[in-house]
Amino acid sequence: MNGSNCSIKRGDNPPFLLEGGGLMKILKKVKDKLKKIISSKNVTLKPKKKKSPVSGPAVSASRDIPGFQETVAVNTKFSHPEDTRPRSTALQDLPFCYDQDKIILQVRDPRWLHTYWEMRNQTIEGLKSKLGDDFYRAKKVLRVYDVTNIIFNGFNANSFFDIHYNDFANSWYIDTAGPGRSWCVDLGLMLTDGRFITILRSNVVSTPLDGPSWITDEEWMIPEDIFARLYGMGFGLGKSSPVGRAWQERTKQGLFSSGISSSPVRKAVKERSFWMKVDCELIVYGATEPDAKVTVQGQPINLRPDGTFTLRYYLPDSKQVIPVKATSADKLEERTITPIVTRETR
Repeated sequence: MNGSNCSIKRGDNPPFLLEGGGLMKILKKVKDKLKKIISSKNVTLKPKKKKSPVSGPAVSASRDIPGFQETVAVNTKFSHPEDTRPRSTALQDLPFCYDQDKIILQVRDPRWLHTYWEMRNQTIEGLKSKLGDDFYRAKKVLRVYDVTNIIFNGFNANSFFDIHYNDFANSWYIDTAGPGRSWCVDLGLMLTDGRFITILRSNVVSTPLDGPSWITDEEWMIPEDIFARLYGMGFGLGKSSPVGRAWQERTKQGLFSSGISSSPVRKAVKERSFWMKVDCELIVYGATEPDAKVTVQGQPINLRPDGTFTLRYYLPDSKQVIPVKATSADKLEERTITPIVTRETR
């Protein structure tokens, strides 16, 4: 290299490295800083020493405690249904009374009814203040009404009879001697002048028949020839039947003799050969629109596809009121026809 002020020979140090040692000082400082940085990183990145396993109850206890993930897995794997067994509770006696005025009538069998009642003290005290001495002289009465085939209003019963009960009674068994009838009971007082004062009135119940029903559905009556074939199929009256022919003939004569009839009148078994029995039935029939709703004595009935209907009733010695009501499908029109039939047998 040529210059006007200086010249450098091969092997000589440059002048900026020799003058005052400035560059060497800088390199030394950089070297010192690098040593400090490396030493600090060695301290922070120094690997931790492995701890030796600790033996004892503490380790086993920590192993027995499940982690969060293990708990979730157990809860999802098993279900714990609630105990649905009935819990034992202490038995409690029914109250002696319910503080209400009420009488209930229920059926025991075709001939017997059972009724029970309750009257509040306020009701009894009100009667005492209203009737005065007549209350103490009056008789306590159960009036039993026969309300068969009527809408009972308190005055139009077919018949009634009275039962006298004592001061300590709150229930009673009633012998109606009339199966297949409807009944209602009034609890009241019979005054000395013959007046009857109603205090409570029961619900209406109907006793069942004590024998086969006389009501037949004419739509399901089977002709005798079809019945004979069905009976033969069931009991072996055909030609291939193994039953003896004599027995078959006796059975057929018993089945299809003139003594068998679909009428509800049955021959009474008596000692004498001469007998007679007369009874009556009432058949109510009519027709309306096939989609109309029809009720007879408040009870809905089913119509045939052409809108006709037929009902069959037992006709006792009494006055029968049978309201028949028809309502159009859109409920905009109504028609009511009430046949009233009275039977008197002499």
